[in-house]
Amino acid sequence: MPPTTSTTSTASTQGHHRRVIAVVVLAPVLVALALWAFAWPAARIAPRDLPLGVAGPAAAVTQAERQLSAHEGAFEIHRYADEAAAREAIEDRTVYGAVVVTPRGPKLLTASAASPVVAQILQQAVTEQAARTGGSGAQVSTVDVVPAAANDPRGAAFGASVLPLALAGVAAGAVVTLLGLRGVRAAGALVAAAALVGITAAAVAHSWLGVLTGDWWAEAGALGLTALAASGAVAGLAALLGTPGIGLGSLTVVLLGNPFSGATSAPRLLPDPVGTIGQWLPPGAGASLLRSVSFFDGAAALGPALTLTWWAALGLGAVLLGSSLKRRKEDGNSEPAPAVAEREPALAN
Repeated sequence: MPPTTSTTSTASTQGHHRRVIAVVVLAPVLVALALWAFAWPAARIAPRDLPLGVAGPAAAVTQAERQLSAHEGAFEIHRYADEAAAREAIEDRTVYGAVVVTPRGPKLLTASAASPVVAQILQQAVTEQAARTGGSGAQVSTVDVVPAAANDPRGAAFGASVLPLALAGVAAGAVVTLLGLRGVRAAGALVAAAALVGITAAAVAHSWLGVLTGDWWAEAGALGLTALAASGAVAGLAALLGTPGIGLGSLTVVLLGNPFSGATSAPRLLPDPVGTIGQWLPPGAGASLLRSVSFFDGAAALGPALTLTWWAALGLGAVLLGSSLKRRKEDGNSEPAPAVAEREPALAN
C-alpha cells in the first residue's frame, strides 16, 4: 500500500529536524576545533630546544653554555670554535643564532630571515643574561647575519603567504574533482594549475612586493610544489573516498597545516608535537622550503622538498588509483547484452 501524504510529510519534517540539529551541533564543534588549532599554538609560543650556537674560548663558552642552560628546555646548545664557524652554521640553517664570547662582552649573531620572532627572543634572552652577569650597563652587540627582506622586516607578509597557497591547492583539488576529471586528465590539470600558481605567487611576492629575495625560479618551484602537494592531497582523498574526501583534505591542509606550519614564528617555538606535525604537512614544509631557497641559497631545503614531493606523488597516485578502481567498478556493473539465438533455416520440401 503506498504511503499516505501525512506519512510522507512527517518523514520529511523529521529529516529536516535532524539536519537542523546536525548543523547546530556541528557549528560549535568546528569553532572549538578551529580555535584549538589556531589560538592554542599561538598562545603557547616559547623556545623549545631551539638550536643556538656558542663560540669563543673554551672556558668562556662553558660558562655561557651553563648560563643559557638555566632556561630549562629552551635551547639546544651547539659549540663552535670561533665566530666564522658560528656564522657558517647560521647560514646553513643548523642554528637560529649564536652567542660569541669576546673580551668586550657577548656578541649575538641572529638570522631574522629564519624567523624575526626567534631573533627577538634571542636578543631579549642574551641581553637579560648579560645584565645579570655584567650589571645593568652591560651591552650586547647584535649582528643580523641573514636579514629578512627589507620590505618585510617582521616577516608578516611571508607568514601571510602560507594560507593563500593552502587555499589555492584546496581549490584546485576540489575543482578538478567536482568537474569530474579523472585519471591522467585530472593529474595533468593539477600539475598545470600548480605550475601557474607557483609562477603567479612568485611574480607577486618577489617581483611586486619584494618580500622574497632569492632565485626567482627556485621560489616559483617551491611555491608550485607546495600548491601541488595540497591539491594532490585533496583530489587524491576525493578520488578514493568520494566527495567527503574534499572535506577531509581541506581540514588537514587548512585547519591543521596552516596554524601548525610555524611560518609566522618558527616550528621550534610551537608546543610539542605541533611543530613537528606541521613540518609533515604541505603548508609547514612549503614555508620551510621557501625560506631556504629565498634567503639561505637552498640550505636545509632537502627535507621539506622531499616531504612535499611525497605528498604530491601520493596524491597524484591516489587520483590515478581512484580512477582505475571506479572504472573497474563500472565495468563490473555493466551486464553484457543477451545473445540472440540463431535459428537454423528450415529445409524446403
